Amino acid sequence: MALPRPLTLSSRLVTLVEFFNNARLIEMATVNFSVPDDIKDAFNKTFAGRNKSAIVAELMKRAVEDEKQRKRQARAIDRLVARRESKQPVSIDAFRGARESLRK
Repeated sequence: MALPRPLTLSSRLVTLVEFFNNARLIEMATVNFSVPDDIKDAFNKTFAGRNKSAIVAELMKRAVEDEKQRKRQARAIDRLVARRESKQPVSIDAFRGARESLRK
């Protein structure tokens, strides 16, 4: 397997994804999605002249991370709710007393 020629300052700008694609150092999958025409047109206009595969890959990566974060947050909320259900309620007088003692 031959590596691509080294990049120089006079070389055209190449994204990291393009470099790896050209070097065939990582496996790449082809993914097909159907999207409304107006979204496709806006995407193509917005990112004209750029590596759209790299942009979509970055968006997919962000979506995966966002979903992982959402699931972590949901688990944390579930733990808080479960903890709250197992605790005895505190009277408003006890709450105010604790708050006042911390303010001193």
